[in-house]
Amino acid sequence: MKTQQIAELKIMKDEITRFMMKYKFALDEMETKIDILKEEFQTLHDYCPIEHTKSRLKTPESILKKVYRKGIDLSLESIEEHIKDIAGLRITCSFLSDIYNVSNMLQNQNDLKVLEVKDYVKNPKPNGYQSLHLILEVPVFLSDRVEHVCVEVQIRTIAMDFWASLEHKIFYKYNQSVPEKLLRELKIAADTANALDHQMERLQREVQMIKKSHPEEPILDELKSIQISNHQFKLPSGILDVLTKD
Repeated sequence: MKTQQIAELKIMKDEITRFMMKYKFALDEMETKIDILKEEFQTLHDYCPIEHTKSRLKTPESILKKVYRKGIDLSLESIEEHIKDIAGLRITCSFLSDIYNVSNMLQNQNDLKVLEVKDYVKNPKPNGYQSLHLILEVPVFLSDRVEHVCVEVQIRTIAMDFWASLEHKIFYKYNQSVPEKLLRELKIAADTANALDHQMERLQREVQMIKKSHPEEPILDELKSIQISNHQFKLPSGILDVLTKD
């Protein structure tokens, strides 16, 4: 009997490991997509709308707590069906418009399926929380099959991320029982962060207008080579002759 129990435990462990691995791989896929977008913008454009990213994978303990809280069946199939944020990716942007630009870039990728969009930027939560949430289905190619795995993507500005981080710490400190006075002040802080985002967005638009009206001429030497990551390629002399021709 003991040998049989050990064998059953091993099978269960392997199933849970495989279950968690596919979410980890889905996060890897998403992070690769974001890295590609960042490098493209950094190489070809004036600035990159993506400031930084942070990913997280729920622990089995955290998943179990959510299972009991939601009252769903304790099975891998039920967990996969009802819990969509096991894998999470947070993208922090510079400006408000960047949130929607990055969101559109991801939603337009043919291998990603958009399951849900929650816009807490246009419709903030009552406590002042703002962020754009996407539930995306990501294909994960394993050795014997393709798994379609849900990843929750949160896209927000630096100000939104700063507020959400501090709000979380305050709630953690008070064990969810935050005094009413602090709740009001947190909402005021959220409104202040929102006003700052809109002000910075206006400034960004003004800077872009100035740059368009006073375009900078590139230095000729910069046009003679291509820089991609740590690799530099010189253009063929025939092209250089064309570039330097009066």
